[in-house]
Amino acid sequence: MKEKILEFLKQQEGFISGQRICDELGVSRTAVWKYMNSLKKEGYEIESVTRKGYRLLQSPDLLTREAVLSCIKKGEIPGELCCFESIDSTNEEAKRRGEAGAPDGSIYVADNQTNGKGRRGRTWLSPSGEDIFFTILLRPDLPLNSVSMLTLVAASAVAEAVDKVTGQECQIKWPNDIVLNRKKVCGILTEMNMEIDSIAYVVVGVGINVNRMEFREDIAETATSLKKESGHSIERAELLSEILSAFFRDYKLFLEKQDLSPFLESYNQKLVNVGREVKIIKKGEEIIRTAIGINDRGELIVQDAEGNTEHIFSGEVSVRGIYGYV
Repeated sequence: MKEKILEFLKQQEGFISGQRICDELGVSRTAVWKYMNSLKKEGYEIESVTRKGYRLLQSPDLLTREAVLSCIKKGEIPGELCCFESIDSTNEEAKRRGEAGAPDGSIYVADNQTNGKGRRGRTWLSPSGEDIFFTILLRPDLPLNSVSMLTLVAASAVAEAVDKVTGQECQIKWPNDIVLNRKKVCGILTEMNMEIDSIAYVVVGVGINVNRMEFREDIAETATSLKKESGHSIERAELLSEILSAFFRDYKLFLEKQDLSPFLESYNQKLVNVGREVKIIKKGEEIIRTAIGINDRGELIVQDAEGNTEHIFSGEVSVRGIYGYV
C-alpha cells in the first residue's frame, strides 16, 4: 500500500488530494495519514496543505521495496522483489531462494553487501547508501550452452538504462563490464545451478558504482562512478527500475529467439572492444588479436594480423586503452 501512495505522489506535478488517494486505494483518510507519516520518517519530504492534499517535494535515495516499486510499471517484475539493508551477497541470497523454489524473475536488492564478489572469485566492494547491488533469479528454458548469453542481455539493458538516466554514453566491455570514459562502472556475474541434464536456475548479479566518489588505491585508476562522470547524483531506485524494465523486455525476446539476434546491432554499437587490439588469456595462453564484434551466440569475433578470424567464447579479455592496458 505504501508503494502505491508513493507512486501517486511521484506521478503528480502538484498536489494530490487525500480523498482521491482514499478512493483509488479503498482506504481511510486515517490510513493515508499514517502512510504519509511513515514515508516522512524514511526521509521523504512531503508537503500537506488543507483542501489541497499532499505533494512530494523531495525523495531520499533509498533502495527500499516501496522506492523501487513506485518507479516501475505494474507487472514488469514477474517474480518477487526483496530489498535488504545489508546482506552477504545478492547472488548468494538468490541461490538460497532458488533452492527454496522462488519464481522466475525474482529480484534481490541490497543497499550493502558484506561479501560481494565478482568474476573469478574477486571481491566486489559494496558500501552502503551509494551504489546498486542486485541479482535476478531466472528459470529459463534454454540449452546449457546458451546461458552465458544472459550476461550480454543484462549488459545491454544496463547500458541502455545508464544512458537514459544519466545522459552519458557508456560502452560495454565484452562480456560483462559497463565502461564510462575508459573506466569500469558496472560488473555482471552470472552463475548457473544444474539438475541432472537441465538448468535448475540461473542468477544474474549486477553491481553498479552509482554515487560513490572515493575508491581504494588499487582500483582508483580503473574504476569510476556514474556520479563522478556525470557530475550529479543519481536516484538509485529510478536507475534500477529502468534496468529491470529493459532487461525483462529483452529477456522475453531472447527466450523467443534463443540467441542475441534482436540486440546484435545495438550491442555492437556499444562494444568498446570493436576495432581495438585485445589481449586474450585462455587456459594460461596469451594471444593478441583485433576485435570485430560479437555474433548472435555472444561470441567475440577477433582477427589476427593475417586477417583470419576466430570466435572467443570465454577467457580473460583486456582491451588496449581500457583499465590501464597500454
